[in-house]
Amino acid sequence: MPAVTFSSALDALKRGQRVARRGWNGAGQFVYFVPAASYPAQTGAAKAHFGEGSMVPYEAYLAIKRADDTVCVFVPGMDSILADDWLIVE
Repeated sequence: MPAVTFSSALDALKRGQRVARRGWNGAGQFVYFVPAASYPAQTGAAKAHFGEGSMVPYEAYLAIKRADDTVCVFVPGMDSILADDWLIVE
């Protein structure tokens, strides 16, 4: 599978595809795009600000599914932004 730049990977993410770096050590890791939406207030801080039972709006972001099957926000470093070893995950 051909490698692409981060710019091309970002375009793929926006189309709903998953991407990964060729050199990542963790098996099964990939990045995906989470569109803007809202979720029910979960924490005390959110309930205090938005109100009990309210929906909390959030902006779009990138998430990474890590090798241990947990998910967190993905913020690429400069090395990832400048890399040309991104792969589209099928």
